Amino acid sequence: MYRQARYLPAGDEGLLIEFGNEIHPDIHHRVYAMARAVEEATIQGIDEIIPSYRSLLVAYDPLVINFKDLTDQLKGIEKNLAHGAIPEHRRVEIPTLYGGEFGPDLDFVANHQGLTPEEVIRIHSSQDYLVYMLGFTPGFPYLGGNLEIIATPRLKTPRIKVPAGSVGIAENQTGIYPIESPGGWRIIGRTPLKLFNPLQPPHFLLAAGDMVRFIPIDEKQYVDLLNYGSP
Repeated sequence: MYRQARYLPAGDEGLLIEFGNEIHPDIHHRVYAMARAVEEATIQGIDEIIPSYRSLLVAYDPLVINFKDLTDQLKGIEKNLAHGAIPEHRRVEIPTLYGGEFGPDLDFVANHQGLTPEEVIRIHSSQDYLVYMLGFTPGFPYLGGNLEIIATPRLKTPRIKVPAGSVGIAENQTGIYPIESPGGWRIIGRTPLKLFNPLQPPHFLLAAGDMVRFIPIDEKQYVDLLNYGSP
């Protein structure tokens, strides 16, 4: 983590605040805390706030506020942030049917690490994951956790179609495909939950800063949740 955040121009209508140069929970806690503080400050001219692994992009209207004035106000907000404090996170459970046609790469992940499929499921579903950012497709969460023991490289050739709800692993990250799309992550399961709904707000199930836990379910539970939603 940098001793002081870096404030950089991002085109004519963006300001990038960098807090570090690596993927680390402490850095992202700082990003998340800053994002919440900026939202609460309601600075006139800010159009959107977009958090990522190590930085916060502030999109603004230069006809309302200029780069220098915005930077000064944001530095004032940063100065008042409590150092070391971890902001409260929303916790979200993701029911997941592992293996079979829903997780075609589960056996590969297990063989790659010398584990059984059951051990992969237990490891994957036994920890909380921090949502670092959304990207790639609408609502796709990049989740960080301690996945070294089941870390697996991406497919050499991405699939043309990955079903919506697919839960995948790429190196030491895990993620969920909100919509059907191409993708090269190793698919180990699928959730019946809808992560992206363009017709009804809130449009995204998850947000940066959330904590996610995968809950193993069987096929009947999957069908029930798919048809009737959460109880």
